[in-house]
Amino acid sequence: MRQEDQQDVRTLPLFAGMDAANFADLMRVAYLQTFPPQVQLITEGETADFLHVVVEGLVELFATSNGRETTMAVVRPVSTFILAAVLKDATYLMSARTLEKSRILLIPAEDIRAVMERDADFDRAIILELASCYRAVVKAQKDLKLRSGAERLANYLIRQNAMQGGGGHLTLETDKRTLAGRLGMTPENLSRAFGTLRPYGVMVNGAEIELSNLKDLEVLAKPNPLIDDPSV
Repeated sequence: MRQEDQQDVRTLPLFAGMDAANFADLMRVAYLQTFPPQVQLITEGETADFLHVVVEGLVELFATSNGRETTMAVVRPVSTFILAAVLKDATYLMSARTLEKSRILLIPAEDIRAVMERDADFDRAIILELASCYRAVVKAQKDLKLRSGAERLANYLIRQNAMQGGGGHLTLETDKRTLAGRLGMTPENLSRAFGTLRPYGVMVNGAEIELSNLKDLEVLAKPNPLIDDPSV
C-alpha cells in the first residue's frame, strides 16, 4: 500500500486520532484492491468480514426486496462503509458495487474490533462516526418524506452545483437510473421531475446539467440546512 494512500486514510475522522501503533497494525493487515466498474463488493445478508475504505472511484450502496432494487447512497473517496455491521459482527443490510474503476482498502473486521478494545481515542471516533451516520439517515428520511420528487431533485442539483464549484454547470456523478433510486423515484418520475424544473432554468444534456436561474430554483427548492447541510 502506497504511503500517500495510508496518509489519505489517516486523515479520515475515524482514524485521525487513534494511536499511531494501532493504526500501523491495521494497515499491516489491510490490503488495497482495484476493481473495475459494476463489481459487487458486498451482499446484503452476508456477514461483514471487512471494513471498506473507498480510496479512489465511486461506490453505490443499494438494497433489494421482492424483486425491487433501490440506491441507498453513493460513497465517494475517501470514505468508509459499512462500519455498524463490522462493529456488531453482523450481516450487511445493504449491498455495494463499484460505479467506476475504484481502489478499495479492505481492513479485516476482527482487527477493527480488536483495536477498538484497546484504543479509547478510536472508540470516541467510532461513536462520532456512527452519530454522523445516524444524522445522515434522519436527513435522508426528512428529504424523502417532506419534499416532492421535483423538490428533492432541485435540492440535489443545488448541492451538487455547490460541490462542483458553484458555477451553474454540473455533471451527474451517476447514471439517471441510480440517481432516481437515490432520490426515491422511478426513472420515469425522475424524467418528469427534470421537466418540471425546466422553467426554473434547469437544462439537461445527458449527464451535463446547466442551472441558468439558480435563484428561482432555490425559491422552488427551499434548501434547509437541517436536511441539506452535511456539516450540521
